[in-house]
Amino acid sequence: MDSDILYFISFCVEHYKMHKGISGSEAMQLFDKYHVTEYLCDNYEVLHTQGHQWLISEIDDFIQKQAA
Repeated sequence: MDSDILYFISFCVEHYKMHKGISGSEAMQLFDKYHVTEYLCDNYEVLHTQGHQWLISEIDDFIQKQAA
């Protein structure tokens, strides 16, 4: 996997865990359960250009859709 994508995923995990008030491990469990990492990788070209607040909202929406 490209190092830019890995950095982007870690950036998203860090911001998501702070947003939710959870640990990095808990954030990764959610990302794994709902395939968020794959979503971020598959859509990297579009997503990495967005601000962190928009990304967090997008991840929340993605998880809600996956959970439904």
